[in-house]
Amino acid sequence: MGAHAGLTVDRITRAAAELADQVGIDKVTASALARGFGVKDASLYSHVKSLREIRTRVALLATEEVNDRIAGAVAGRSGADALTAFADAYRGYAQQHPGRYAATQLRLDPADFTDTDALARTVELTGAMMRHYRLDEPHLTDAVRLLRSTFHGFIAIEANGGFHHPRSADDSWRRIVSGLHQLLENWA
Repeated sequence: MGAHAGLTVDRITRAAAELADQVGIDKVTASALARGFGVKDASLYSHVKSLREIRTRVALLATEEVNDRIAGAVAGRSGADALTAFADAYRGYAQQHPGRYAATQLRLDPADFTDTDALARTVELTGAMMRHYRLDEPHLTDAVRLLRSTFHGFIAIEANGGFHHPRSADDSWRRIVSGLHQLLENWA
C-alpha cells in the first residue's frame, strides 16, 4: 500500500472493529492495526490521538450498529413483543460481533462523545420499548438497570461457554425474557 495506505479515521475505526471481533477489544493495538494496513504505527497517529480514542470510536460505532438493529426489530411492536425483539436484537448483535459488543461495555469519558447522538439514541430506543410498562422514576431507571444487567450477564456467561446444562441456552433466554416481561407488567 501507499505511504499512508489511504488511512482515514473511519477506515481505522472499521478495521479496529473487525479486529476486535476476531481477537477481542482488549487486544486491539495500534501496532496490530498498522500491520494490517502495512504502515508504521506513527501513520495511524497522524489520524487518531491514541489507542483509547480508537477503542472509543469502536464503542460508538458498535453502539450505532446495535441501535440500528434494535430500532428495526422493535418498530411497530409493544409490550412483550417489543421486549423480546429488543432483547433478541441485542443478544444477536453480541453473538455476531463479540469484540464490538465488548467495546460497548467500556467506560467512556463523556467528553469523548459530545459530537454523536449514539448514546442518546440508545436511551430513546430503550424508553420507547419501556413505555408500555408505564413506569415512573425511579422505577424506570431500576427496571432498565435490571434489563441491562440480565442481558449483559447472560451474554457474558454464554460467550465464555458457561452454560453447561443440557437445556438449550436459547430456551432459557426465551423464558428469561418472558419472565422479565411478567415482572415489568407487575412492577408496582
